[in-house]
Amino acid sequence: MKMRKYHNLPIIILAVSLLFFFTSTASAKTVTFEKEYTYQASEIDSKVSSRAIALEQVKRLLLEEVGVYLISETEVKDFKLTKDQVTVLTAGIVSAEILQEKWDGVTYYMKAKISADPDEVAKSVKTIGADKQKTKELEESRKKAKDAMEEIERLKKEITGFKQSTKQQKEYATAVKELSAAGWFEKGLNLGKSGNYKEAINAYTKAIELTQDAAAYYNRGIAYYKLGNYKQAINDYSKTIQLDPQDAVAYYNRGIAYGKLGKYQQQINDYSKAIQLDPQYTAAYNNRGIAYGKLGKYQQQINDYNKTIQLDPQDAIAYNNRGIAYGELGNHQQAMNDFTKAIELNPQYADAYNGRGFSYFKLGNYQQAINDCSKAIQLNPQDAMAYKNRGIAYDELGNEQKFMADIKIAAKLGLKQAQDFLRQQKINW
Repeated sequence: MKMRKYHNLPIIILAVSLLFFFTSTASAKTVTFEKEYTYQASEIDSKVSSRAIALEQVKRLLLEEVGVYLISETEVKDFKLTKDQVTVLTAGIVSAEILQEKWDGVTYYMKAKISADPDEVAKSVKTIGADKQKTKELEESRKKAKDAMEEIERLKKEITGFKQSTKQQKEYATAVKELSAAGWFEKGLNLGKSGNYKEAINAYTKAIELTQDAAAYYNRGIAYYKLGNYKQAINDYSKTIQLDPQDAVAYYNRGIAYGKLGKYQQQINDYSKAIQLDPQYTAAYNNRGIAYGKLGKYQQQINDYNKTIQLDPQDAIAYNNRGIAYGELGNHQQAMNDFTKAIELNPQYADAYNGRGFSYFKLGNYQQAINDCSKAIQLNPQDAMAYKNRGIAYDELGNEQKFMADIKIAAKLGLKQAQDFLRQQKINW
């Protein structure tokens, strides 16, 4: 009984994740910070503008206090960040909860708090600080809020004691919208980091309604992608690109979404544009290689992995994927070399063991194929393909009992090829 030549190795796809998470455990400590602020309304203020200003001011006070605490009490002090930088990054991690607010037509009072595990926040600060894209977004958001507050103060001084002009009214309304939009944007980031993507979408939508901001469209696109709504994610990435045609990451993420819809040529086009804008974009080369493989263009696929490895010689995924491409071209010795390199870089890389096992199988070394596939299964017991590959190696060695056992497990794990074979043989699993 033989069962061969239906191999289709899984391909690993790199995807950006620009939303940040910190977790709490039963033993985690929580520290609470509380602040209050009373805003004295001017002649040009309404309840809406007064609330927006009070919220920004109380949030600023809270973020500054959290930042000071992090620098003095956690590992943040070792990150070589200024207090302002810590405050900016923290805005993308924690959110203020309003405890009390009151408007009497003259003043707007607000009391709010931030509760969080400082050590977990510190870890997230480190993660965000290492992500240039997210750091840039947070810096721009805080700057927009700061600029809006300065514009509000400037206009208030101009109109004190005088009747405001229509122009001043419009400028003031615009500044308040910018301030509110920054708040909704940061709220969206905080909702996203906790996995609440539906509410994050609502927050980003409110930010967009106030100001047509590229970052809000981009992050809403991420939230839609997380929910599996790839078409809407593409729409938002496209709007981001329309507002900022030099945004390589937006092209890259749109390419990922196109891939989810099976539109591989459009995916390749977007990765190519991302590479044009950023020739050092390693992940774009790697993912474009994957897309070329989907279209059967294996030599172009290998060319992209060559570039990925040139840019990052420690990229185990690129070696693994290039090994897959070489295998598709029938160059199993070179495929085995690449899988071996991937394992050298990452000894826990189950897919690389499975890939090398199949290369050994194609080269006639069935015992070594069994050893590698067994290692892949040890690292990932749910790897149906590794069971199938080990099974066909057992078959070549005449061990029909182990062959059937592995094929049945592969079928139970959902591998269609194994299921189809067993149905043809009228065997239940």
